[in-house]
Amino acid sequence: MDTPQGLLPHISSLVGAGGIVELSAAAATSFALIAAAEIGDKSQLVCMTLASRHRPMPVMLGALAAFSLLNTLAVVFGAAIASWLPEYVVSATVAILFALFGLHALRAEEDDEDEEIEEKSGHGIFFTTFVLLTVAEFGDKTQLAVVALSSVHAPAAIWLGATLALATTSALGILAGRTILQKIPLTLLHRISGAFFLVLAVFAAYQAYTAYQGG
Repeated sequence: MDTPQGLLPHISSLVGAGGIVELSAAAATSFALIAAAEIGDKSQLVCMTLASRHRPMPVMLGALAAFSLLNTLAVVFGAAIASWLPEYVVSATVAILFALFGLHALRAEEDDEDEEIEEKSGHGIFFTTFVLLTVAEFGDKTQLAVVALSSVHAPAAIWLGATLALATTSALGILAGRTILQKIPLTLLHRISGAFFLVLAVFAAYQAYTAYQGG
């Protein structure tokens, strides 16, 4: 069993070695990226649908539990990848992933706007929300984005930003999602998300190039 001293390197690798400004910037980037990607996406629609039939608080708590679990898995995997692979390989992979996400978002149509979410019976609404979102979001583009970001930035900051972003989009879905989605076309939101992914893909590609040159 590891001693407390032996656990310190593992903890510091998750928190990151950057200062407060760098950690805040990483958290803000994670928040903006994940929020842009999730507005109008299926997780928000799940929350919206469940909250229209049940009390909002259990839905919100179930969503928070699901996203906390998924983001924890994502940042641990991302940190592990960063320790195994050279920096330029990680950055190049991130650039490719973000470019693919961006192109996919730019090509998105409004096909899923009227998609119905089936609710599992026989369970509390908290557990229903938790199961639905965990299954729906496992391996989704946002979880892969968290993996990618946490492989090149402080995982703790990425986890915080991503979890806050998903909590915010869930709250919007529960409280005001219907009004927002009636006024703003989903395609426009997807276009904004796609453009943001592509900008980050360019930055990641540049980071891969400089890391390769330096190596």
